[in-house]
Amino acid sequence: MDRSSRSRRLAPVVAVAAAAALTLAGCSSSSGGKKSEEGGGAASAGKASTPRMTVALVTHQAPGDTFWDIVRKGAEAAAAKDNIKLVYSADPNAGNQANLVQNAIDQKVDGIAVTLAKPDAMKGVIGKATSAGIPVVGLNSGVSDWKKLGLTEFFGQDESVAGEAFGDKLNEVGAKKAVCVIQEQGNVGLTQRCDGVKKTFKGTTETLYVNGTDMPSVKSTITAKLKQDSGIDYVVTLGAPFALTAVQSVSDAGSKAKIATFDLNKDLTGAIQKGTIQFAVDQQPYLQGYLAVDSLWLYKNNGNYSGGGVQPVLTGPAFVDKSNVDKVAEFAAKGTR
Repeated sequence: MDRSSRSRRLAPVVAVAAAAALTLAGCSSSSGGKKSEEGGGAASAGKASTPRMTVALVTHQAPGDTFWDIVRKGAEAAAAKDNIKLVYSADPNAGNQANLVQNAIDQKVDGIAVTLAKPDAMKGVIGKATSAGIPVVGLNSGVSDWKKLGLTEFFGQDESVAGEAFGDKLNEVGAKKAVCVIQEQGNVGLTQRCDGVKKTFKGTTETLYVNGTDMPSVKSTITAKLKQDSGIDYVVTLGAPFALTAVQSVSDAGSKAKIATFDLNKDLTGAIQKGTIQFAVDQQPYLQGYLAVDSLWLYKNNGNYSGGGVQPVLTGPAFVDKSNVDKVAEFAAKGTR
């Protein structure tokens, strides 16, 4: 049985985490990000009285990608509740990301949460962390690789399942020809999304690669594709900023194509309300960051494994469209959806 079929047959593991009051405390960044004040004696209500821990969150965030701001807010909230010093770092280059994990090992952190956009590049350093007795959990990318790499838990979306659901949605809205825009070649999660769309979408699907770190280039590449092929009636993007850029491309190309996307931010929810974006798949990045950090606290202090160490904790997919966007927008405005 392939992994996608197995995922559909297994019910998602539900993880419940409650916090009375969240204070962003004890967060630092090794990648030059904004530091939060470390709350010495001003403990918030509901804050854990367990010994101080240090957790490293290492992602493949590209500069300017606001999706990761939401992941980080969730992680910071869990860190504040659990008396954790959170050290955040990121690099879209897989080799550099592995070096950041090595830095965390050298600092003798109490736990590591890591994304696996390019799992092969992370295998060696994750093995080193495990050998050093540091628990490692995965989030966001790597649902098909986390167990093979020896991680204790995983929090995220099954990208193949999400892509297949997206393809079904395109069928429902009557789409005939879609272009799936991948902003980072080699990112397994993004590839799985487009492959999932192709699997269930009854129309024609093409893949378009763009340079996600150069938004003017993204805009011009999508514009050129739409001018070249007037039969494209849906542009599928894999991140909120790229969907908003695609809106401009459609206008510049004089195209009638509609736009749908994976992932949310506050501007994207506004675009759904206006009708310039048709729908989005939400994988709940705040929840991914929160649960990943909280799980390391639970593991250290109570020996818990979310999903029993066997199944991933699924945070998506969930569709956001005009029928429910107003409610989601309330949270997106706070930067948490």
